[in-house]
Amino acid sequence: MQPKARHAYLPGLAALLVAVVAGCSGGGADGGSAADPKAGSPTTATAAAPGKYRTLREPCGAVPLSMLKDLLPGAASLPEDQQTKVYGGTAAVTYDTDRRVGCNWKADGADASHQLVIDLERVVSYDPAVSDDDRAQEVYTRKETSAALPSPSGTNTGTPPGTSVTPGGSSPDAGSATDPTAGGDGDSGNGTNPNTTTQTGASSPAAPSGGASGSPGTPVTPGSPSETPPAEGLEPRLLDGLGDAAFLNDVLARSGSAAQHRTVSVVFRTSNVIVTVRYTEQPALTAAVPDSAELQDKARALAKRLAEELDE
Repeated sequence: MQPKARHAYLPGLAALLVAVVAGCSGGGADGGSAADPKAGSPTTATAAAPGKYRTLREPCGAVPLSMLKDLLPGAASLPEDQQTKVYGGTAAVTYDTDRRVGCNWKADGADASHQLVIDLERVVSYDPAVSDDDRAQEVYTRKETSAALPSPSGTNTGTPPGTSVTPGGSSPDAGSATDPTAGGDGDSGNGTNPNTTTQTGASSPAAPSGGASGSPGTPVTPGSPSETPPAEGLEPRLLDGLGDAAFLNDVLARSGSAAQHRTVSVVFRTSNVIVTVRYTEQPALTAAVPDSAELQDKARALAKRLAEELDE
């Protein structure tokens, strides 16, 4: 009788095993959470867009010969071999020519000495949340702030979008051909250009080398302010129609007993590249005053040409 009782329990045991297996399988599919390995994992952030420019062109060949002859009239009286040397320019020394380049030209004439400096900086953001263009705008804004442009009075300066001035900028004046704190944006990483000097705000700019202006790098003694303010429309100001944002600075100063020298600087940003054009004239006569309108026209024309070349 006992063997028959044992066989009676077998169907019940089989049914219990089936129920247990089915329960385990159903629990794994419940809600789908066990089958999703990404559930609860952080979302991957999208990197900001890179800048338009990945390299920079050779700077000493960026200015056409016709413009150099106009900007450096004193070179015309030199022997041909010396003219070739003057027009060839002197390249700035930089650590990475894909990040920063510059060139310097100077010529002494009977009436005046002229110096031209151009500087191109390609800004790269190493923060994936900040685009190269946004980082370049930060660098540009610091330069604009450092230039201490006068506030417009009753006129529309046409401030480009995103060109707000941030107080407390610590970078050098944008009128300088190179930024001694290259990498002030935290990303450039370039050193000081030994071929150029820096002007700051209302301080006197570096005079061109040669003639009465002295040797390169000679400390400049701040001079008294110009007795005649710039004519209306020629004061330091923001510029329209040049890159994404641009400004012009105009400084007239005297270095010691030398003639007054004027430096016009045009700084503009296009995408992630910041370009500086600095043009200085120092007359041979102490009483002479460089013409602001002429220097501004020439500096702006060159800046426009460089902007067009960047777009090519």
